[in-house]
Amino acid sequence: MGIPEELKSKIFDHLFTTKAVGKGTELGLSIAHQIVVQKHQGVLEVHSVPGQGVEFLITLPVESEFSPRKIS
Repeated sequence: MGIPEELKSKIFDHLFTTKAVGKGTELGLSIAHQIVVQKHQGVLEVHSVPGQGVEFLITLPVESEFSPRKIS
């Protein structure tokens, strides 16, 4: 449970895993990072306490002003 501090900087890397060879796709957090950060300009944070658990916080931007489309 939880993610050791020395691994936190690697968990969003493509093909990173702590599982045995052939026991995972190694894509989950990498794809989550692509979707949240690269596609939507959001923030994906990880908060972890080794031995207790991990929490991922996703923050996505929203437009600050409502700008309706004009219908002709």
